[in-house]
Amino acid sequence: MTVFVIRRMLQALLVVFLMSLIVFFGVNIVGDPVYMLVSPDADQADIQATIERLGLDRPIWEQYMLFLKGAAQGDLGKSFIFGEPALKLILHHMPATMELAFTALFLAVAIGIPLGLYAGLYPDSKVSKGIMATSILGFSLPTFWVGLMLIILFAVELGWVPATGRGDIGTFLGIRSSLFTADGLSHIFLPALNLALLKISLAIRLTRAGVREAMGQDYVKYARAKGLSTRRIIFVHVMKNIMIPVVTVMGLEFGSLIGFSVVTETIFAWPGMGKLLIDAILQLDRPVVVAYLMIIVLFFVLINLIVDIVYSLLDPRVRLQDQGA
Repeated sequence: MTVFVIRRMLQALLVVFLMSLIVFFGVNIVGDPVYMLVSPDADQADIQATIERLGLDRPIWEQYMLFLKGAAQGDLGKSFIFGEPALKLILHHMPATMELAFTALFLAVAIGIPLGLYAGLYPDSKVSKGIMATSILGFSLPTFWVGLMLIILFAVELGWVPATGRGDIGTFLGIRSSLFTADGLSHIFLPALNLALLKISLAIRLTRAGVREAMGQDYVKYARAKGLSTRRIIFVHVMKNIMIPVVTVMGLEFGSLIGFSVVTETIFAWPGMGKLLIDAILQLDRPVVVAYLMIIVLFFVLINLIVDIVYSLLDPRVRLQDQGA
């Protein structure tokens, strides 16, 4: 087990290093941020002074080595625009993004699993066919278009909820969040629903497939032969077995909710990391862009590492297969 964990951690470190190369060089060869920072009337001396102040006069490989040295100490660079550490800016906007991602994941599980369970138990009913047809729309419709339609319908036409912003922030057990106030919940509903639509469709299809497979297994037939009620068979035996892959996949999808919330945050003016990224890209604020992408990489790598370790604990065959490979 120890060898397995060490090997996975070394692989994770290698992935982070390779991604740092791709992210740093990919971001730093695009555009010239100097002309976004100096006045149009600035002379060549002012331009050269700005280049030296930002360290852009050094070779790209030297800039990368300085970035690695700083990253090892928790410093991912200083924002060109705000003059503050990029990591500080991202951490300031992270709570809003985490709220949005957790709420979207909750909606995906709370809506997708019951609908998938019904579709799996009654596959030939009209309601089940309607659920599966609707799930296709969740995969197909573009997020930005759905977001605009939600704003027009629920915010503009019906006036039920606000269209933009985060809302009031409350405190519970020392934790500050907009989820603790009615105003905050009304503000987060539309962006969370928009972000969750794809995951709801995924949860529906995963749950339905798991139920259809489980209902034909011998343990279900045996449970029926023992005279157990249908309710007990479904919620004790079937759900227990299908929830492992469903929860695992949805857990991995949590990383994508954080990483791909950019469009949703932009449409709903949600003050999270995604909106910060868009602003940084428009202003060519390279350190913020690099820091954001590296944090997202760390999220994905950490989540996958945790899943690998948990799986190896639950199923020793995973470790054996890894050693055989």
